[in-house]
Amino acid sequence: MRIVASLTDPAQAAMAQAVGAELLELRFDLMQGDPADLVRQVRTVSTLPVIATFRSAQEGGRYFGSPAEWAKKIAPVIPLVDYVDAELQFAHEIGPVKEAGRKIIASHHTGVMLTLDALFMLERELRAYGDIPKIIVTPANRDELIDLIAFTRAAKKPVCTGVMGSAFRCARAILPFFGSEFVYCHAGVPAAEGQYSVAEFVALRKLLV
Repeated sequence: MRIVASLTDPAQAAMAQAVGAELLELRFDLMQGDPADLVRQVRTVSTLPVIATFRSAQEGGRYFGSPAEWAKKIAPVIPLVDYVDAELQFAHEIGPVKEAGRKIIASHHTGVMLTLDALFMLERELRAYGDIPKIIVTPANRDELIDLIAFTRAAKKPVCTGVMGSAFRCARAILPFFGSEFVYCHAGVPAAEGQYSVAEFVALRKLLV
């Protein structure tokens, strides 16, 4: 498991690294300013790998553009980052990311829980264009959470799983111990409801490992 600090401000980068983050996600959809300039600011204070993300409104973020517009926005930062988060709807626009040799986090976020069959089908669909499938769902009860844990354990690796919202926040701490590649945390200002801070998860990992 690796701890990702999901940043809403480049000023959070140095602190995130200092307290134990292992990667930085720049949530450009939650930031003001030119994305390339924001990456450069982060690079001056941090040596961690960087993930570039424009999370769409359909999947819980604040990016409202089309896939073609996403491609134009992501293009200037591709040479500057290590990973690009590309939602399923952007899959046809990731050619330049692959050509540049950057890793692709193929992501899908949904406000419902999927059946086990659907989870495995989605994982294959995401892996067809990405290096690390990222599947974030919203369990409605403990049985559905157990299904998500079982999927995480059985899925081909690497894979990243998680939950939306705070109803089953504990899943954010549990899933990495069953094979989820990344755990997304905040560095002062949560980028998503229910996130632990980097410092909190570092402490949890020491207690639970």
